[in-house]
Amino acid sequence: MSNVRLLIMVLCASLWAMGSYAQDTYVLSLEQVFALADENSKVMKAEDAALLEAQQAVCVAQSGRLPDIDLSLSASFLGNGLLMDRDFSNGQKIRMPHFGNNLAIQATQLIYGGGAVTNGIAMAKLKEEMAGVNREAARSRIRFMLTGFYLDLYKLQNALKVYDRNIELTKVVLRDTKARNEAGVALQNDVTRYELQLKNLELARRRVANTTEILNYDLATMLGLPADAQIQPDSTIINQSLPVQDIDYWQLQAQSNAHAVKQSALAVEIGERAEQLARAERRPTVALVAAGNLDGPITIEVPVLNNNFAYWYVGVGVSFKLSSLYKANRSIKQARLGTELSRRNRDTALEQTSLAIQSDYTRYMEAYDEVATLEKSVQLANENYAVVENRYRNDIALVTDMLDASNQLLEAELQLVNARINVIFNYYKLKNTSGNL
Repeated sequence: MSNVRLLIMVLCASLWAMGSYAQDTYVLSLEQVFALADENSKVMKAEDAALLEAQQAVCVAQSGRLPDIDLSLSASFLGNGLLMDRDFSNGQKIRMPHFGNNLAIQATQLIYGGGAVTNGIAMAKLKEEMAGVNREAARSRIRFMLTGFYLDLYKLQNALKVYDRNIELTKVVLRDTKARNEAGVALQNDVTRYELQLKNLELARRRVANTTEILNYDLATMLGLPADAQIQPDSTIINQSLPVQDIDYWQLQAQSNAHAVKQSALAVEIGERAEQLARAERRPTVALVAAGNLDGPITIEVPVLNNNFAYWYVGVGVSFKLSSLYKANRSIKQARLGTELSRRNRDTALEQTSLAIQSDYTRYMEAYDEVATLEKSVQLANENYAVVENRYRNDIALVTDMLDASNQLLEAELQLVNARINVIFNYYKLKNTSGNL
Protein backbone atom coordinates (compact mmCIF):
# COMPACT_ATOMS: atom_id res chain seq x y z
CA MET A 1 0.00 0.00 0.00
CA SER A 2 2.77 2.40 0.91
CA ASN A 3 4.48 1.72 -2.46
CA VAL A 4 1.34 2.77 -4.32
CA ARG A 5 1.03 5.98 -2.29
CA LEU A 6 4.71 6.69 -2.95
CA LEU A 7 4.12 6.07 -6.64
CA ILE A 8 1.33 8.64 -6.73
CA MET A 9 3.48 11.17 -4.86
CA VAL A 10 6.37 10.65 -7.28
CA LEU A 11 4.06 11.03 -10.26
CA CYS A 12 2.59 14.25 -8.89
CA ALA A 13 6.05 15.64 -8.17
CA SER A 14 7.26 14.72 -11.66
CA LEU A 15 4.28 16.39 -13.31
CA TRP A 16 4.80 19.56 -11.24
CA ALA A 17 8.44 19.66 -12.31
CA MET A 18 7.65 19.07 -15.99
CA GLY A 19 5.25 21.99 -16.08
CA SER A 20 3.68 20.76 -19.32
CA TYR A 21 0.65 19.28 -17.57
CA ALA A 22 -1.85 20.61 -15.08
CA GLN A 23 -1.58 19.57 -11.45
CA ASP A 24 -4.38 17.06 -11.81
CA THR A 25 -2.87 15.21 -14.80
CA TYR A 26 -1.48 11.72 -14.21
CA VAL A 27 0.78 10.06 -16.76
CA LEU A 28 0.32 6.40 -15.90
CA SER A 29 1.69 3.21 -17.34
CA LEU A 30 -0.56 0.18 -17.53
CA GLU A 31 1.27 -1.49 -14.64
CA GLN A 32 0.71 1.61 -12.52
CA VAL A 33 -2.99 1.48 -13.39
CA PHE A 34 -3.06 -2.15 -12.19
CA ALA A 35 -1.33 -1.21 -8.92
CA LEU A 36 -3.81 1.59 -8.23
CA ALA A 37 -6.74 -0.72 -8.97
CA ASP A 38 -5.39 -3.35 -6.55
CA GLU A 39 -5.19 -0.65 -3.90
CA ASN A 40 -8.47 1.18 -4.42
CA SER A 41 -10.95 -1.06 -6.25
CA LYS A 42 -14.12 -1.66 -4.24
CA VAL A 43 -14.49 -5.04 -5.93
CA MET A 44 -11.06 -6.08 -4.69
CA LYS A 45 -11.87 -4.90 -1.17
CA ALA A 46 -14.97 -7.11 -1.21
CA GLU A 47 -12.89 -10.07 -2.45
CA ASP A 48 -10.34 -9.43 0.31
CA ALA A 49 -13.16 -9.54 2.87
CA ALA A 50 -14.43 -12.83 1.40
CA LEU A 51 -10.94 -14.31 1.64
CA LEU A 52 -10.61 -13.24 5.28
CA GLU A 53 -13.96 -14.83 6.02
CA ALA A 54 -12.84 -18.10 4.41
CA GLN A 55 -9.61 -18.04 6.42
CA GLN A 56 -11.60 -17.58 9.60
CA ALA A 57 -13.82 -20.50 8.61
CA VAL A 58 -10.70 -22.69 8.58
CA CYS A 59 -9.93 -21.64 12.16
CA VAL A 60 -13.49 -22.45 13.18
CA ALA A 61 -13.27 -25.90 11.56
CA GLN A 62 -9.94 -26.60 13.27
CA SER A 63 -11.48 -25.78 16.63
CA GLY A 64 -13.46 -29.02 16.26
CA ARG A 65 -10.31 -30.84 17.38
CA LEU A 66 -10.25 -28.98 20.68
CA PRO A 67 -12.02 -30.41 23.76
CA ASP A 68 -15.51 -29.22 24.70
CA ILE A 69 -15.75 -27.95 28.30
CA ASP A 70 -19.13 -27.30 29.90
CA LEU A 71 -19.57 -25.56 33.25
CA SER A 72 -22.87 -25.06 35.00
CA LEU A 73 -23.78 -23.51 38.35
CA SER A 74 -27.27 -23.23 39.80
CA ALA A 75 -29.02 -22.32 43.05
CA SER A 76 -32.59 -23.30 43.82
CA PHE A 77 -35.32 -23.15 46.44
CA LEU A 78 -36.57 -26.57 47.56
CA GLY A 79 -40.08 -26.94 48.94
CA ASN A 80 -41.03 -29.46 51.62
CA GLY A 81 -41.62 -33.02 50.50
CA LEU A 82 -44.62 -35.31 50.87
CA LEU A 83 -44.16 -39.01 51.75
CA MET A 84 -47.07 -41.46 51.15
CA ASP A 85 -47.82 -45.11 50.57
CA ARG A 86 -48.09 -46.57 47.08
CA ASP A 87 -51.85 -46.23 47.21
CA PHE A 88 -51.39 -42.53 47.98
CA SER A 89 -52.56 -42.88 51.59
CA ASN A 90 -50.87 -42.06 54.90
CA GLY A 91 -49.28 -38.94 53.58
CA GLN A 92 -46.87 -37.09 55.82
CA LYS A 93 -44.95 -33.89 55.40
CA ILE A 94 -41.15 -34.13 55.11
CA ARG A 95 -39.24 -31.05 55.99
CA MET A 96 -36.45 -30.25 53.52
CA PRO A 97 -33.53 -27.84 53.49
CA HIS A 98 -34.79 -25.04 51.31
CA PHE A 99 -31.50 -24.05 49.67
CA GLY A 100 -30.27 -26.25 46.86
CA ASN A 101 -27.09 -25.91 44.85
CA ASN A 102 -25.42 -27.59 41.89
CA LEU A 103 -21.97 -27.21 40.38
CA ALA A 104 -21.00 -29.36 37.40
CA ILE A 105 -18.06 -29.37 35.02
CA GLN A 106 -17.58 -31.74 32.11
CA ALA A 107 -14.81 -32.03 29.50
CA THR A 108 -15.21 -34.06 26.31
CA GLN A 109 -12.38 -34.79 23.89
CA LEU A 110 -13.38 -36.27 20.55
CA ILE A 111 -11.25 -39.29 19.67
CA TYR A 112 -13.03 -40.51 16.55
CA GLY A 113 -15.83 -38.73 14.74
CA GLY A 114 -16.11 -40.80 11.60
CA GLY A 115 -13.95 -38.31 9.68
CA ALA A 116 -16.37 -35.42 10.13
CA VAL A 117 -13.84 -33.08 11.72
CA THR A 118 -10.98 -33.97 9.38
CA ASN A 119 -13.11 -33.61 6.28
CA GLY A 120 -14.70 -30.45 7.64
CA ILE A 121 -11.25 -28.88 8.02
CA ALA A 122 -10.23 -30.05 4.55
CA MET A 123 -13.40 -28.59 3.05
CA ALA A 124 -12.85 -25.27 4.81
CA LYS A 125 -9.32 -25.13 3.41
CA LEU A 126 -10.62 -25.88 -0.07
CA LYS A 127 -13.17 -23.07 0.27
CA GLU A 128 -10.36 -20.78 1.41
CA GLU A 129 -8.43 -21.76 -1.71
CA MET A 130 -11.58 -21.14 -3.78
CA ALA A 131 -11.90 -17.67 -2.24
CA GLY A 132 -8.30 -17.00 -3.26
CA VAL A 133 -8.97 -18.14 -6.84
CA ASN A 134 -12.14 -16.02 -6.93
CA ARG A 135 -10.07 -13.05 -5.82
CA GLU A 136 -7.52 -13.71 -8.57
CA ALA A 137 -10.33 -14.04 -11.12
CA ALA A 138 -11.88 -10.76 -9.98
CA ARG A 139 -8.53 -9.00 -10.16
CA SER A 140 -7.94 -10.39 -13.65
CA ARG A 141 -11.39 -9.22 -14.81
CA ILE A 142 -10.78 -5.75 -13.41
CA ARG A 143 -7.35 -5.54 -14.98
CA PHE A 144 -8.63 -6.64 -18.36
CA MET A 145 -11.48 -4.13 -18.18
CA LEU A 146 -9.03 -1.38 -17.21
CA THR A 147 -6.76 -2.43 -20.05
CA GLY A 148 -9.63 -1.89 -22.48
CA PHE A 149 -10.43 1.51 -20.95
CA TYR A 150 -6.77 2.52 -20.93
CA LEU A 151 -6.13 1.56 -24.55
CA ASP A 152 -9.42 3.10 -25.70
CA LEU A 153 -8.40 6.32 -23.97
CA TYR A 154 -5.11 6.23 -25.86
CA LYS A 155 -6.98 5.73 -29.15
CA LEU A 156 -9.40 8.56 -28.41
CA GLN A 157 -6.66 10.99 -27.43
CA ASN A 158 -4.80 10.11 -30.61
CA ALA A 159 -8.01 10.56 -32.62
CA LEU A 160 -8.42 14.04 -31.12
CA LYS A 161 -5.01 14.99 -32.54
CA VAL A 162 -6.04 13.70 -35.95
CA TYR A 163 -9.29 15.68 -35.84
CA ASP A 164 -7.42 18.83 -34.79
CA ARG A 165 -5.09 18.42 -37.75
CA ASN A 166 -7.97 17.83 -40.15
CA ILE A 167 -9.84 20.84 -38.78
CA GLU A 168 -6.82 23.09 -39.29
CA LEU A 169 -6.32 21.82 -42.83
CA THR A 170 -10.01 22.31 -43.59
CA LYS A 171 -9.79 25.90 -42.33
CA VAL A 172 -6.85 26.51 -44.67
CA VAL A 173 -8.82 25.12 -47.59
CA LEU A 174 -11.88 27.16 -46.58
CA ARG A 175 -9.87 30.41 -46.50
CA ASP A 176 -8.35 29.61 -49.89
CA THR A 177 -11.77 28.77 -51.34
CA LYS A 178 -13.26 32.02 -50.02
CA ALA A 179 -10.40 33.96 -51.57
CA ARG A 180 -10.93 32.16 -54.87
CA ASN A 181 -14.67 32.87 -54.67
CA GLU A 182 -14.03 36.56 -54.15
CA ALA A 183 -11.70 36.45 -57.14
CA GLY A 184 -14.48 34.84 -59.15
CA VAL A 185 -12.73 31.53 -59.83
CA ALA A 186 -14.71 29.42 -57.31
CA LEU A 187 -18.41 28.98 -56.68
CA GLN A 188 -20.24 29.86 -53.47
CA ASN A 189 -21.31 26.21 -53.39
CA ASP A 190 -17.65 25.23 -52.89
CA VAL A 191 -17.42 27.55 -49.89
CA THR A 192 -20.62 26.08 -48.44
CA ARG A 193 -19.31 22.54 -48.94
CA TYR A 194 -16.11 23.19 -46.98
CA GLU A 195 -18.01 25.09 -44.28
CA LEU A 196 -20.25 22.02 -43.88
CA GLN A 197 -17.21 19.76 -43.81
CA LEU A 198 -15.67 21.92 -41.08
CA LYS A 199 -18.84 21.78 -38.96
CA ASN A 200 -19.05 18.02 -39.36
CA LEU A 201 -15.43 17.64 -38.28
CA GLU A 202 -15.97 19.87 -35.25
CA LEU A 203 -19.07 17.88 -34.26
CA ALA A 204 -17.23 14.58 -34.66
CA ARG A 205 -14.37 15.91 -32.56
CA ARG A 206 -16.80 17.01 -29.88
CA ARG A 207 -18.26 13.52 -29.72
CA VAL A 208 -14.80 12.00 -29.37
CA ALA A 209 -13.93 14.56 -26.69
CA ASN A 210 -17.12 13.72 -24.76
CA THR A 211 -16.37 9.99 -24.97
CA THR A 212 -12.83 10.68 -23.78
CA GLU A 213 -14.17 12.65 -20.82
CA ILE A 214 -16.58 9.87 -19.83
CA LEU A 215 -13.89 7.20 -20.13
CA ASN A 216 -11.43 9.33 -18.18
CA TYR A 217 -13.96 9.81 -15.37
CA ASP A 218 -14.65 6.07 -15.20
CA LEU A 219 -10.95 5.28 -15.01
CA ALA A 220 -10.27 7.92 -12.36
CA THR A 221 -13.15 6.64 -10.21
CA MET A 222 -12.04 3.02 -10.45
CA LEU A 223 -8.45 3.93 -9.60
CA GLY A 224 -9.39 6.05 -6.59
CA LEU A 225 -8.08 9.28 -8.14
CA PRO A 226 -9.80 12.69 -7.89
CA ALA A 227 -12.88 12.97 -10.09
CA ASP A 228 -11.30 15.83 -12.07
CA ALA A 229 -8.00 14.00 -12.61
CA GLN A 230 -6.84 13.83 -16.21
CA ILE A 231 -5.28 10.48 -17.05
CA GLN A 232 -2.63 10.47 -19.74
CA PRO A 233 -1.66 7.00 -21.03
CA ASP A 234 2.05 6.35 -21.43
CA SER A 235 2.78 7.06 -25.10
CA THR A 236 5.61 4.50 -25.16
CA ILE A 237 3.17 1.63 -24.72
CA ILE A 238 2.80 1.05 -28.46
CA ASN A 239 6.58 0.65 -28.79
CA GLN A 240 6.93 -2.16 -26.27
CA SER A 241 7.96 -5.56 -27.54
CA LEU A 242 5.46 -8.30 -26.73
CA PRO A 243 6.33 -12.01 -26.62
CA VAL A 244 4.97 -14.22 -29.37
CA GLN A 245 4.78 -17.80 -28.08
CA ASP A 246 3.08 -20.57 -30.02
CA ILE A 247 -0.44 -21.82 -29.38
CA ASP A 248 0.77 -24.84 -27.39
CA TYR A 249 2.38 -22.53 -24.82
CA TRP A 250 -0.86 -20.65 -24.24
CA GLN A 251 -2.93 -23.84 -24.10
CA LEU A 252 -0.59 -25.25 -21.44
CA GLN A 253 -0.76 -22.01 -19.47
CA ALA A 254 -4.55 -22.05 -19.58
CA GLN A 255 -4.79 -25.67 -18.40
CA SER A 256 -2.65 -24.79 -15.37
CA ASN A 257 -3.69 -21.23 -14.54
CA ALA A 258 -7.07 -20.35 -16.07
CA HIS A 259 -9.37 -19.27 -13.27
CA ALA A 260 -12.40 -21.12 -14.61
CA VAL A 261 -10.36 -24.34 -14.72
CA LYS A 262 -9.06 -23.82 -11.18
CA GLN A 263 -12.53 -23.05 -9.86
CA SER A 264 -14.07 -26.12 -11.48
CA ALA A 265 -11.26 -28.38 -10.22
CA LEU A 266 -11.70 -27.07 -6.67
CA ALA A 267 -15.46 -27.61 -6.96
CA VAL A 268 -14.77 -31.29 -7.69
CA GLU A 269 -12.56 -31.59 -4.60
CA ILE A 270 -15.16 -29.86 -2.46
CA GLY A 271 -17.79 -32.27 -3.77
CA GLU A 272 -15.62 -35.27 -2.89
CA ARG A 273 -15.18 -33.95 0.63
CA ALA A 274 -18.94 -33.42 0.87
CA GLU A 275 -19.38 -37.10 0.03
CA GLN A 276 -17.03 -38.11 2.83
CA LEU A 277 -18.85 -35.83 5.26
CA ALA A 278 -22.14 -37.47 4.30
CA ARG A 279 -20.66 -40.91 4.91
CA ALA A 280 -19.39 -39.79 8.32
CA GLU A 281 -23.02 -39.62 9.49
CA ARG A 282 -23.16 -43.43 9.32
CA ARG A 283 -20.17 -43.90 11.59
CA PRO A 284 -20.05 -43.84 15.42
CA THR A 285 -18.33 -41.15 17.42
CA VAL A 286 -15.96 -41.95 20.27
CA ALA A 287 -15.01 -39.40 22.91
CA LEU A 288 -13.09 -39.28 26.18
CA VAL A 289 -15.23 -37.79 28.95
CA ALA A 290 -14.22 -36.38 32.38
CA ALA A 291 -16.69 -34.71 34.74
CA GLY A 292 -17.11 -33.51 38.31
CA ASN A 293 -20.27 -32.57 40.24
CA LEU A 294 -21.08 -30.92 43.55
CA ASP A 295 -24.75 -31.24 44.62
CA GLY A 296 -26.64 -30.37 47.77
CA PRO A 297 -28.69 -31.26 49.62
CA ILE A 298 -28.86 -35.05 49.21
CA THR A 299 -32.51 -35.65 48.43
CA ILE A 300 -32.38 -39.37 47.67
CA GLU A 301 -32.33 -40.11 51.42
CA VAL A 302 -35.26 -39.78 53.85
CA PRO A 303 -34.83 -37.82 55.91
CA VAL A 304 -33.00 -35.55 53.49
CA LEU A 305 -29.32 -34.96 54.26
CA ASN A 306 -28.45 -31.29 54.38
CA ASN A 307 -24.98 -31.92 52.97
CA ASN A 308 -23.04 -31.38 49.75
CA PHE A 309 -22.15 -34.46 47.73
CA ALA A 310 -19.12 -34.26 45.44
CA TYR A 311 -18.18 -36.90 42.90
CA TRP A 312 -16.27 -37.21 39.62
CA TYR A 313 -15.73 -39.69 36.84
CA VAL A 314 -13.74 -40.33 33.66
CA GLY A 315 -14.61 -42.65 30.85
CA VAL A 316 -15.10 -43.25 27.15
CA GLY A 317 -18.38 -42.48 25.43
CA VAL A 318 -19.61 -44.03 22.20
CA SER A 319 -22.62 -42.71 20.31
CA PHE A 320 -24.29 -43.76 17.09
CA LYS A 321 -27.32 -42.34 15.31
CA LEU A 322 -29.49 -45.29 14.38
CA SER A 323 -31.57 -43.05 12.11
CA SER A 324 -28.51 -42.54 9.91
CA LEU A 325 -28.94 -46.13 8.70
CA TYR A 326 -31.95 -45.05 6.64
CA LYS A 327 -31.44 -41.28 6.37
CA ALA A 328 -27.78 -40.98 5.37
CA ASN A 329 -28.18 -42.84 2.09
CA ARG A 330 -30.13 -39.96 0.58
CA SER A 331 -27.56 -37.34 1.57
CA ILE A 332 -24.71 -39.57 0.33
CA LYS A 333 -26.42 -39.97 -3.04
CA GLN A 334 -27.05 -36.22 -3.27
CA ALA A 335 -23.38 -35.49 -2.53
CA ARG A 336 -22.27 -38.06 -5.11
CA LEU A 337 -24.50 -36.52 -7.77
CA GLY A 338 -23.14 -33.06 -6.88
CA THR A 339 -19.59 -34.30 -7.38
CA GLU A 340 -20.49 -35.80 -10.74
CA LEU A 341 -22.01 -32.48 -11.81
CA SER A 342 -18.81 -30.71 -10.74
CA ARG A 343 -16.74 -33.10 -12.85
CA ARG A 344 -18.87 -32.39 -15.89
CA ASN A 345 -18.55 -28.65 -15.25
CA ARG A 346 -14.79 -29.06 -15.01
CA ASP A 347 -14.68 -30.82 -18.39
CA THR A 348 -16.82 -28.05 -19.86
CA ALA A 349 -14.54 -25.37 -18.40
CA LEU A 350 -11.48 -27.06 -19.91
CA GLU A 351 -13.14 -27.25 -23.31
CA GLN A 352 -14.42 -23.66 -23.25
CA THR A 353 -11.05 -22.34 -22.10
CA SER A 354 -9.26 -24.24 -24.86
CA LEU A 355 -11.63 -22.80 -27.46
CA ALA A 356 -11.20 -19.29 -26.06
CA ILE A 357 -7.41 -19.60 -26.18
CA GLN A 358 -7.56 -20.75 -29.78
CA SER A 359 -9.77 -17.80 -30.73
CA ASP A 360 -7.73 -15.23 -28.78
CA TYR A 361 -4.45 -16.52 -30.21
CA THR A 362 -5.79 -16.33 -33.76
CA ARG A 363 -6.88 -12.72 -33.20
CA TYR A 364 -3.49 -11.93 -31.64
CA MET A 365 -1.64 -13.19 -34.74
CA GLU A 366 -4.17 -11.41 -36.97
CA ALA A 367 -3.41 -8.14 -35.17
CA TYR A 368 0.28 -8.50 -36.06
CA ASP A 369 -0.63 -9.10 -39.71
CA GLU A 370 -2.82 -5.98 -39.64
CA VAL A 371 0.06 -3.91 -38.28
CA ALA A 372 2.35 -5.14 -41.04
CA THR A 373 -0.25 -4.23 -43.68
CA LEU A 374 -0.90 -0.78 -42.24
CA GLU A 375 2.81 -0.04 -41.92
CA LYS A 376 2.97 -0.49 -45.68
CA SER A 377 -0.10 1.76 -46.05
CA VAL A 378 1.59 4.51 -44.03
CA GLN A 379 4.70 4.18 -46.19
CA LEU A 380 2.64 4.57 -49.36
CA ALA A 381 0.67 7.46 -47.86
CA ASN A 382 3.92 9.23 -46.98
CA GLU A 383 5.23 8.76 -50.50
CA ASN A 384 1.97 10.06 -51.96
CA TYR A 385 1.98 13.06 -49.64
CA ALA A 386 5.57 13.90 -50.62
CA VAL A 387 4.68 13.78 -54.33
CA VAL A 388 1.54 15.94 -53.92
CA GLU A 389 3.36 18.40 -51.67
CA ASN A 390 6.10 18.81 -54.28
CA ARG A 391 3.50 19.35 -57.01
CA TYR A 392 1.63 21.85 -54.83
CA ARG A 393 4.80 23.84 -54.20
CA ASN A 394 5.29 24.00 -57.94
CA ASP A 395 1.66 25.12 -58.50
CA ILE A 396 0.79 21.91 -60.30
CA ALA A 397 -1.61 20.55 -57.62
CA LEU A 398 -4.51 22.27 -55.91
CA VAL A 399 -4.87 22.79 -52.19
CA THR A 400 -7.70 20.24 -52.25
CA ASP A 401 -5.18 17.68 -53.51
CA MET A 402 -2.99 18.54 -50.54
CA LEU A 403 -5.99 18.11 -48.24
CA ASP A 404 -6.81 14.71 -49.68
CA ALA A 405 -3.22 13.53 -49.44
CA SER A 406 -2.92 14.82 -45.89
CA ASN A 407 -6.20 13.16 -44.91
CA GLN A 408 -5.02 9.87 -46.38
CA LEU A 409 -1.77 10.10 -44.44
CA LEU A 410 -3.49 11.03 -41.19
CA GLU A 411 -6.05 8.25 -41.61
CA ALA A 412 -3.31 5.71 -42.31
CA GLU A 413 -1.32 6.84 -39.28
CA LEU A 414 -4.44 6.68 -37.10
CA GLN A 415 -5.25 3.17 -38.30
CA LEU A 416 -1.67 2.07 -37.65
CA VAL A 417 -1.74 3.37 -34.09
CA ASN A 418 -5.08 1.67 -33.50
CA ALA A 419 -3.73 -1.57 -34.98
CA ARG A 420 -0.73 -1.48 -32.64
CA ILE A 421 -3.09 -0.86 -29.74
CA ASN A 422 -5.13 -3.87 -30.87
CA VAL A 423 -2.00 -6.03 -30.67
CA ILE A 424 -1.55 -5.00 -27.04
CA PHE A 425 -5.24 -5.53 -26.28
CA ASN A 426 -5.26 -9.03 -27.79
CA TYR A 427 -2.09 -9.92 -25.90
CA TYR A 428 -3.67 -8.94 -22.58
CA LYS A 429 -6.83 -10.77 -23.58
CA LEU A 430 -4.73 -13.91 -24.02
CA LYS A 431 -3.17 -13.35 -20.59
CA ASN A 432 -6.60 -12.87 -19.05
CA THR A 433 -8.02 -16.03 -20.63
CA SER A 434 -4.98 -18.08 -19.60
CA GLY A 435 -5.11 -16.76 -16.01
CA ASN A 436 -1.83 -14.84 -16.11
CA LEU A 437 -3.03 -11.23 -16.00
